[in-house]
Amino acid sequence: MRKLFALAVVAVVFVFVARSAMAVQPAGKGFDGFGYNYQARVFVGDADGVDRNLDGTVWGDPVYANDHLVMKWSKAWDDARFHGAAWTPEAWVDNEWNGMLPDGSRTTEHVKIIWVGPDLENSPYWRDGGYAIWGEFEAILDQGMVNGEHVWWTHAQPAGYGSN
Repeated sequence: MRKLFALAVVAVVFVFVARSAMAVQPAGKGFDGFGYNYQARVFVGDADGVDRNLDGTVWGDPVYANDHLVMKWSKAWDDARFHGAAWTPEAWVDNEWNGMLPDGSRTTEHVKIIWVGPDLENSPYWRDGGYAIWGEFEAILDQGMVNGEHVWWTHAQPAGYGSN
């Protein structure tokens, strides 16, 4: 029985090592040292890295540097923001901020933002219940924890991605 168990452990370790060796990222792919993975259109890491400057601050402010941040953005957002394509209603970004860590800010926020165009509330893409941000965008969901209290800043209908 011990031999069978030992063989099983060796087999599992072999499979794990073999898969790990196969999972090596090609040069220029995967996560960078700040937390960005541009191919997957995601940021995962300490908020300190979001400004691409690991200095113990987020854009000069140390309060939120140790918080954890997950950002995701659509291909349409990526194409328009970084590659000069036209903005479309398929452009969205999702930010999940978590400061509930021992050395964090003790706040959280989850916000979903979509492109609606310069007409904002008069746009056919506008969702009832959202708020305008950055001139051509709408926050369709924004909620989190501040001072131990759960707060809803907005909850548009519908609060999902895709065209309205």
